[in-house]
Amino acid sequence: MDQLCDEILQLVLNELSNPAPLTVVSKRIKDFSNDPYVRAMYFLARYGRMQALFWALGRGKLLNERVLDIMMRSGAHLSRYLAQCAVHHYCRTQIPFIKAKWVRTLSYPVFVHFQYIAATMHGDIPVAKGEDDGTLLTLYLKQSRFPTEYRAAKWEQVRDVIEKYKFIPFSDKDPMMAQFPLVLAIEPRLLPLARQNGFSMDRKYRNFVFRRMFEKPAIMFESRADEIVHNVRELSRLDPEMFLSRTVAAEICMEAKSNEPAYSALKRLDKEDVLRFELSYVTAPLHLFLNTRSLTSIHTAAVLRVLYKDFPSEDPVVRLVLLLTTFLSEPAPPTHLPASLTLSSSSSETRGIVARYVRTCHEEIEDLSLNPLTRKDITDILLSKFVPDRFVGILQYARVMMKLNDDEMRSLVTDVATSCLEIGCKGRMIDKLVDAYPFLYEHLAVHILKNYRVNLEDLPPVDDDEAIKRYSAPLCADFGILRRTNPWMFEDPPPIISADAPQPPQTPEGNQMDVQGDAEGADSEDGDDAAVDSDGDEEELGAIGQDSLSAMIRKDDLAPIRRRRFQELYNTYHDSINKLPYPADYTQVGNWLQKKYGQLHAVSAVVKLHAVINQNHTVLNNHLYTASTPDGDGNLTRVPTTLKHFKILARLGHMPSPGMYENIEHGTEFYFSEEDYLSPEELNGTVVPLALDHSRNDNGKARADGRAKFNRSPAVKCESSPAPGPSSGATLILTSVLAGSSTSRRAVPDIQAEVKPEAYSNSTPSGSKKRPRRSTAKAKSYVVPDSDDEDIIMEDYRGSASLKRFAEKRRVETNLQRWIKHLAVILKEEQRKFNDRKRRLHAASPPGIKVKVPKTEFHRSLASNLPRLRRIDKTKREKLYGADVADEDYSDSDVDEEYRSWRPKRCRTSL
Repeated sequence: MDQLCDEILQLVLNELSNPAPLTVVSKRIKDFSNDPYVRAMYFLARYGRMQALFWALGRGKLLNERVLDIMMRSGAHLSRYLAQCAVHHYCRTQIPFIKAKWVRTLSYPVFVHFQYIAATMHGDIPVAKGEDDGTLLTLYLKQSRFPTEYRAAKWEQVRDVIEKYKFIPFSDKDPMMAQFPLVLAIEPRLLPLARQNGFSMDRKYRNFVFRRMFEKPAIMFESRADEIVHNVRELSRLDPEMFLSRTVAAEICMEAKSNEPAYSALKRLDKEDVLRFELSYVTAPLHLFLNTRSLTSIHTAAVLRVLYKDFPSEDPVVRLVLLLTTFLSEPAPPTHLPASLTLSSSSSETRGIVARYVRTCHEEIEDLSLNPLTRKDITDILLSKFVPDRFVGILQYARVMMKLNDDEMRSLVTDVATSCLEIGCKGRMIDKLVDAYPFLYEHLAVHILKNYRVNLEDLPPVDDDEAIKRYSAPLCADFGILRRTNPWMFEDPPPIISADAPQPPQTPEGNQMDVQGDAEGADSEDGDDAAVDSDGDEEELGAIGQDSLSAMIRKDDLAPIRRRRFQELYNTYHDSINKLPYPADYTQVGNWLQKKYGQLHAVSAVVKLHAVINQNHTVLNNHLYTASTPDGDGNLTRVPTTLKHFKILARLGHMPSPGMYENIEHGTEFYFSEEDYLSPEELNGTVVPLALDHSRNDNGKARADGRAKFNRSPAVKCESSPAPGPSSGATLILTSVLAGSSTSRRAVPDIQAEVKPEAYSNSTPSGSKKRPRRSTAKAKSYVVPDSDDEDIIMEDYRGSASLKRFAEKRRVETNLQRWIKHLAVILKEEQRKFNDRKRRLHAASPPGIKVKVPKTEFHRSLASNLPRLRRIDKTKREKLYGADVADEDYSDSDVDEEYRSWRPKRCRTSL
């Protein structure tokens, strides 16, 4: 280092945020760093002439009178605002964005010399509280929405602060760094003066500035539109980088009714060719509102109609949006539309409300020149996710104004109900249609069974990863989460740029300043400007959204000043209510189908399979976590889980719902597929049984009628069933508590009933045996399945010890063990596929490079849950047969051995 010339050492010092360790390397470097010129050049080269004094004042040990003089002669900028802040801070007055010692590190003679330089440049400096230049400009900014004659801070004062007293924000951490561009937006004549001081308008403030130009004033005045037009033209003329983007123009259009001067000024700028785009292009994409809840807002509907009248469009989507705004504005309560779709039995007052609604819609449609309406228009309107439950007025409009007869209406509602199956939030509408048109009950069932059944062969091939990722079932789509990475973002937002100005380097320990976060209120919509070239690229004009101007200004004002961990919340601002893609009150179509058709219906089986594929936990949780026992009418309260569900999830690589494992743990019955508990006629849709109506219970009559209509015992296809055993009383007791019997229609948990031994000897003859009361039970009995050995006669057993020996002798595979056996086979196959994929990738990768092959979600989930199920099974067997039961299960021994063969061996270390 001693061999380096002074110029190289200066460059090395300039690159160090804390050069103190370097200065103790040698005596030559220490003497070199003590030179005043070297220190002055360090601050100027590292921080620039605008911020050099600000950072130098915080390094009191390095600053002296000579260094200050050299910095001032070399071009360091000293404004009266910096001198005022230094006096306030030195005298212990609070400055919100500076928490460290800053100028208090200076010795008093050096600080007096600094004040002498400032007084020589700017004369008498007001230092009272609230009289500094920053406060004056803040006041001018706050009163910008007032008429000119009512503003306390006058134009002449603001001009002198910038021109005469060289005002400029002295640090990136200064809040005025974000406020100063707004002052220039209010008075573009100040921009040349600010440039003379060295200020340059960063284009990341572009939308931030123009929003304030068009902000709605506190007091409306006639010349507001003229003032806006003048400011926009002047700012665009003085700085070509400052132009009105499409993002801000769309926000202004969203306030066409509430902020008319701004909207009028925008149209004038469009006519005068000041804008870099056609305003009709901004108002054209009204289809943004088609899939968001903002379509139901009365304010949004009024704005869209104004924009459509000013800028007509031939786009059919825009036409549909305007029709929806017409039909969704039903009369206000208490004269709202009736909930029933049939008006034949309604009162004259109700029919009058519907008639007025039809006439009002017809008048608005004629006013917008949207006539004539077609059958397709009515169908598209009814298929909107935001049509409320009271859509009787829309059907009545089709019947009256379009003169549809009964057959045409039946065809219309059939098409609507069939199409609503794939719209997840239309359960209420389908329910209304089925109640009004009963023939839809059978039609929907047949349609679902013929068009939506999914088999393993229908899935994409195993080796087509892209097709598997894109695959989804048409029913039970989880419409509430459109993007897995961020469930709250329902449209592509533009890249984010907050006021993340370049962060100043940190000062050495002991002199580091704790300053405020990034500039307040920076624009989150301007990120598209940073990622494009400055050649007028299409993306530079900005993205078009649904936010209003006032909402974005309010977001800017509410952005936290110093708490940086909350910056991301405001930088990614979006209206999370009006942009939701589903209505406020809805019913899942999958839940409605399961409730309407019953849990043991073929339709419910198809619905559950689609919910499993789409991982729609809202539909799955409707039955997965309910009780696994029948209800009072003997009907199962959930759709059975089958092995087919796990095989399909294994093909897609999706993680099974935790409720599926919990059902297996609680003893759910084992089925290979829905064909095990449903007949072929039901699965093919040739037989559509009526479902029980559980919604009514008029002294049991409704349920009795429902059972009379739907009196069937679905045949259950079981893998194997033990032959019936002895017909003794003990056998009845044991079979009644048998866990996981394949002949049972429900899964009964493993229990241990205490039965009195004398109950077996006193049992009545076969055919009139009665179960002993549990209250008299004292001795334990053990769960024993039906025996297929006719030589064993239970009547010979007299005590619990004999019963235990019999239970240990006659062990049968339970449902839990059958699940474990077949899931182990699936896990073995997943491990084999993983090993094959791993070998292929390692063979294709270059030598010496390790490629990490991740397992699928299904593989990881099954690998972690299957051992847990084995432990649960072992615990149950210990309770049943005793603590000394062998550590084994009743799964296939070959499968168990194969499962253990590929398990990784534990590493052995020799001590």
